[in-house]
Amino acid sequence: MTTTALVRSNTDLVFAGPVGSLDAYVERVSRIPVLSREEELALATRFREEGDLEAARQLVLSHLRFVVHIARGYTGYGLPVGDLIQEGNIGLMKAVKRFDPAVGVRLVSFAVHWIRAEIHEYVLRNWRLVKIATTKSQRKLFFNLRRLKKNLGWLTEAETQAVARDLGVTPEEVTDMEQRLSSRDLSFDPAPDTDDEEGSYSPSAYLPHPEADPSVAVEREQWDEDTSDRLSQALETLDERSRNILASRWMTEQKATLHELAERYGVSAERIRQIEANAIKKLRGLIAEPAEA
Repeated sequence: MTTTALVRSNTDLVFAGPVGSLDAYVERVSRIPVLSREEELALATRFREEGDLEAARQLVLSHLRFVVHIARGYTGYGLPVGDLIQEGNIGLMKAVKRFDPAVGVRLVSFAVHWIRAEIHEYVLRNWRLVKIATTKSQRKLFFNLRRLKKNLGWLTEAETQAVARDLGVTPEEVTDMEQRLSSRDLSFDPAPDTDDEEGSYSPSAYLPHPEADPSVAVEREQWDEDTSDRLSQALETLDERSRNILASRWMTEQKATLHELAERYGVSAERIRQIEANAIKKLRGLIAEPAEA
């Protein structure tokens, strides 16, 4: 029995017909009877020992109202309640699959951890464009510190120490998460429909242009001129054939091939390649001499 099969079976049943709205869904699941301890034990045993999907279906349906109750506790993150409920339902189905009735606890006590875990994952993936919590300590701080920050301003040093002690993390981690929670996502480039004033606040507006420094622009221009002059002087030292071969191979849009030049000068293509290589080697040496002097 796979979790996928369990999810598909129960999802098909719960959402077999249109519910119209979230309120209609909540009202619909609230009418599903709650199982007694004996009924829950019998259904869980059937599913665990016999793989009875009908038993698993009844276990899931009877706890959907509990998922709604938990999901509503996460509405402060600005995410759709329907999506929170859907993620919680996935956690509930995973819990039913792993529930062992022999342990002696009710399914609701076991499932709450799975339901919250799925909702937490959804919140962390979708609350911000930039992922705000990746480690176990950061995830713990994200949910607990955000709850505390509803009633507090910036934490004092004593409050930071207390939070760190209560959650088993370092004060530095508390401060770092507090700063993350107080920040906001900002697009690197301004949105296409923003005016110039709004766009000026995007990070791209603060990056220096490659030619923003006049000294760099002047230095680049002088280097280009000097290089061009030295190249022209070096070309004058070559014999006419070598100079023409280099010009035909590298200084025109329609570059000539080795075979075309070989026919023009009545030599082999290999000889043209050798002349070209020797000319380039000589040019490199002549151009480099002033820089080394």
